[in-house]
Amino acid sequence: MASTETTAKDRDGGDLAGLEAGLDALETVQTGRRPLRQTLREKVLPPVVAVALVLAVWQALVSFEIVDDPTKLPSPGAVWDVLREAWLQGELLGYIWTSVSRGLLGFFFALLIGTPLGLLVARVKVIRAAIGPILSGLQSLPSVAWVPPAVIWLGLNNSMMYAVILLGAVPSIANGLVSGVSQVPPLFLRAGRTLGATGLKGTWHIVLPAALPGYVAGLKQGWAFSWRSLMAAEIIASFPDLGIGLGQLLENGRNASDMAMVFEAILLILTVGIAIDLLVFSPLERWVLRSRGLLVRS
Repeated sequence: MASTETTAKDRDGGDLAGLEAGLDALETVQTGRRPLRQTLREKVLPPVVAVALVLAVWQALVSFEIVDDPTKLPSPGAVWDVLREAWLQGELLGYIWTSVSRGLLGFFFALLIGTPLGLLVARVKVIRAAIGPILSGLQSLPSVAWVPPAVIWLGLNNSMMYAVILLGAVPSIANGLVSGVSQVPPLFLRAGRTLGATGLKGTWHIVLPAALPGYVAGLKQGWAFSWRSLMAAEIIASFPDLGIGLGQLLENGRNASDMAMVFEAILLILTVGIAIDLLVFSPLERWVLRSRGLLVRS
């Protein structure tokens, strides 16, 4: 009997020790550098294979004459020739920079407006009751709807472009911050007040750091709205003095019935959007998650 009890205790002790070891392993942050081969296999190879598959299907549609009208679907080679010609003529980077500079500057202005607006809506009940539903409604409104009134109010100039970007991005940034503040545990706020962090000090040291995941999600969505708003404005409101951005390039291709140029513009718009996300927002999101122990460095 005593032997049986001893065996049960040893087994329970072994189980507890194994459980503790497992928890310790979960909490241990791996700081070793990921091998290059593993990085290539897990991070680089999947998107490369996906792009190659899309190009193969695209070329098959043209080669097997499933779509035999080049005015409707040009071959990948034809689109590449248009891109190459624009590069050799020194125009390609100009198209990209015209749109990217507008988009980033407009997003910066939206950040300056959307952040304090989001804090006011999140922290002041009266303002939240009054403005909260309006922000949600503006976020669901298509950005293209703002282009005609912006043209009438401001004319065909860069101010019109920035106005459309602001109206598209500010609600997303503000709502993201409101969502993040709403998810801050009340215990954090009480602890901050106990330590003397009230008013602006509490907002800076307690509220904003705790709301950072929601805020970053709002910034990411705000950039997507900024980029889409800008493309809509460039497509609809074309004017020689505004320069040729990617949206204007797309519209020029449509007017000329040049599908190779249309696909060139679409690919460039997609590439810029993906590049900004990979270079700016994805690293920022990973840093926020890692700083909270939600993402283990491997």
